[in-house]
Amino acid sequence: MNLKGRDFLKLLDFTPEEIVYLLDLAAELKDKKKKGIPVDTLRGKNVALIFEKTSTRTRCAFEVAAHDLGLGTTYLDPAGSQIGKKESIADTARVLSGMYEGIEYRGFGQEIVEELAKYSSVPVWNGLTNEFHPTQMLADLLTIREQFGRLKGIKLTYMGDARYNMGNSLMVACAKMGMHFTACTTAKYFPAEELVAQCKEIAAQTGGSVTLTEDAVAGTKDVDVIYTDVWVSMGEPDDVWEERIRELSPYQVTAQIMKNAGEKAIFMHCLPAFHDLKTKIGAEMGERFGIKEMEVTDEVFESPQSRVFEEAENRMHSIKAVMAATL
Repeated sequence: MNLKGRDFLKLLDFTPEEIVYLLDLAAELKDKKKKGIPVDTLRGKNVALIFEKTSTRTRCAFEVAAHDLGLGTTYLDPAGSQIGKKESIADTARVLSGMYEGIEYRGFGQEIVEELAKYSSVPVWNGLTNEFHPTQMLADLLTIREQFGRLKGIKLTYMGDARYNMGNSLMVACAKMGMHFTACTTAKYFPAEELVAQCKEIAAQTGGSVTLTEDAVAGTKDVDVIYTDVWVSMGEPDDVWEERIRELSPYQVTAQIMKNAGEKAIFMHCLPAFHDLKTKIGAEMGERFGIKEMEVTDEVFESPQSRVFEEAENRMHSIKAVMAATL
């Protein structure tokens, strides 16, 4: 399998076999790291990390993974880059291509990272856009495979707002890998019909399936993975909080939901999570709306079924695999 020079923009661009190759490489690199075996085969190369949206896991994962591979990194936050302000995306891509061997972008529309890739002569990696989050998907698939020993046939239910990057990406990932994806939320928050149709077509070839349901009981009955994300995404206005809390509270992941899924089920979340009042925003929302938890209860988040921190660690191993494979 040769992915050298490939961009990593969305899983729709990759075959199931290529995704499995990246997962196998991630597992191999994780094993070597645990054993203290160096993998700094890319020493002397450098990558640019463009973050128009801030992050804990994505930034740390890229920087540690790059360091392990021997790569130098330059972190560009919104104040440290002229991208889209004084310099066009096309010009930025060509400037950075002359100095770096790879470019990561985390920010807004998918069209931005696609344009970066169009004009870049080096691989471009999507660290998150409004529409897709492919590096998170590799980490999630690796976590699920570590838990169950397989991906094909696994049943995954996503609860909450399934219209954006996480709902979209999990639906694509499940379809590609022959898994059974369910979006469990009110119809207003279902993924776009066009992408649903595309994923159903893919799933028909891989043995997977795509289901949309508003029934929280039927949608979580006897599934392997319960997945959720924050109800309000970065950059959305404050006035949507009340609406989301009102409309999505029936899809909060509770102990009852996990019991309905079964003892074997695991809970996953891409983080950060509002499972208590120990954050500034969490405390504000608790005071405004009289709640102590949002998309997941603290009981579930801290339970033995929760795999959120294993999942977070796997961000680094899977991102390392993407950089190693494409460079």
